[in-house]
Amino acid sequence: MCMIEKTEVRMTLNDILDSSCAKFGNLPALGTAMEKPLTYNELRGSIFSLATYMFSRVGIKKGDHVAILAENSKNWAIAYFAVIRLGAVVVPILPDFPEGDVNLILSEMKVKALFITHPQIEKIYDLQNTLACIISLDDFAGVEDVFEVRPFSECIELASFFPKEQSITFPEVVEDDLASIIYTSGTTGFSKAVMLTHKNLSSSAHSAVDLGFEKFQPGDVLLSILPMSHTYEFTCGLIAPLLKGCKIAYAGQSPTPAILQKLCQHEKPALILTVPLVFEKIYKKRVLPKIEKSRAVSLLCKTGFGRRLVYKRIGAKLMEFFGGNLKFIAIGGASLNPVVEGFLFEAKFPYVIGYGMTEAAPMIACFPFGDPTNVPGSTGKPMPGVQVKINDSDPANGIGEIVVRGPNVMQGYYNDIEKTKETITNDGWLLTGDLGFIDEFGNIHIRGRSKNVIVMANGENVYPEGIEHEINVYNWVVESLIVENDGKLEAWVYPDYEFIDEQTAYQPRTRRHEHLVELMETMRSEINGQLPKASRIARVCERREPFVKTATHKIKRYFAPKGNISCM
Repeated sequence: MCMIEKTEVRMTLNDILDSSCAKFGNLPALGTAMEKPLTYNELRGSIFSLATYMFSRVGIKKGDHVAILAENSKNWAIAYFAVIRLGAVVVPILPDFPEGDVNLILSEMKVKALFITHPQIEKIYDLQNTLACIISLDDFAGVEDVFEVRPFSECIELASFFPKEQSITFPEVVEDDLASIIYTSGTTGFSKAVMLTHKNLSSSAHSAVDLGFEKFQPGDVLLSILPMSHTYEFTCGLIAPLLKGCKIAYAGQSPTPAILQKLCQHEKPALILTVPLVFEKIYKKRVLPKIEKSRAVSLLCKTGFGRRLVYKRIGAKLMEFFGGNLKFIAIGGASLNPVVEGFLFEAKFPYVIGYGMTEAAPMIACFPFGDPTNVPGSTGKPMPGVQVKINDSDPANGIGEIVVRGPNVMQGYYNDIEKTKETITNDGWLLTGDLGFIDEFGNIHIRGRSKNVIVMANGENVYPEGIEHEINVYNWVVESLIVENDGKLEAWVYPDYEFIDEQTAYQPRTRRHEHLVELMETMRSEINGQLPKASRIARVCERREPFVKTATHKIKRYFAPKGNISCM
């Protein structure tokens, strides 16, 4: 069992906000990138005004459910903190959830109020008669004939006109009170409603500060590009930076490489939280072309010394791309391709790998940049105060289920006692469903999800994620999925059609398909040469549309029908 000792922190999210505002009052707190941000004092003032309005005019009280269905903004954060100031429970909904899921969540949670933005409004038309209060975080107008929508700014302003005798005393909120109920967007089944307390979230944020955020100073900038309704961005991209007095700048849109570069040049962030897909795209689009288009560089990369020299130069260019002020980039939410991590490691690019899940609020493990015992391919050591051990490990390789215990572990699943009992043991261990082992340095290595393991006819276990990483590194592949079909392995591949079109330009149209078939067969042969016989790919299939993915861009395996698949 592995654990880093930590002094227990007994704080609510309200305590964190109050403490940070007292220490960093006049420093910039959060706002849209390239715009003037709110200071910590202004942030707290807006939160108290909105909380007063929600209590006096909407009737929100302790224990009520209030949902947020919106893209990132400073108003999202204000709404969240205002709700929990009243002891109510926030239900954050991922903006990319479809209408059916949104309606199910709002109905099941029996929310008393909803914060929303204009792009999301069509998802709730069927619930117009069941929602008592709707507040638009972006102050949109034009739907008054369908809903009674209250503009966010007016709610804040109205609170300042309340008579003094209407001033309220906010209820006491303790660390074991619920702060959020978050619906997961898991890869192996339908969403589950995870109940997270103030203690769960605050302890996870403090652990992040202890293990990595000590590098940051008040005033440092975090550029936020991931949805705050996901615990990874919420805990590490909102609460932890506020603890350190940082400024949070919201991208305001899905950043293309050009937009991201522009934002970074202006904000010069010290930290960005991202998912593996972002760096995997950067590797394919910016790193591989520099190597493959120059014969001299390609030859140089065939030696260890030459490869490290080339990678360091490319890494320096990447630092410039991100504004030149990075202390590190945090990568989590899914597993990073080992080839891409190898590039980052040899390029001396400042990155950290994290491992977590919503049920752990979310942080379980991380390796801090510069730790001499870091091993590429691992997720580092357990967070301070978190215990990790391996259950039912295989004597041959040490692989078993990763289980976790600590103050970050959820209270349970909402209205699902049976599922909670299946996931949390009587003595408090969270069964993650992930398979892995712990090395001699205490680093955790993940091999895949237990539900994803494919058991072949000869009894051999195949971990599909490892083979998918090998496939995804090919520059003509966008994403892939390994499946079992009639006792054999198939690779479903969604190709980069723009890349293939460039390679077959000015050739007959039939050449495009022929070239793709050649690429698939060459890849199959090369990868099979590295795999045990029982794990080899029998055939490669072209998928003509992207896979459905979670908020952190993991493929939803259970939702990958064979439609639009063509096998060679």
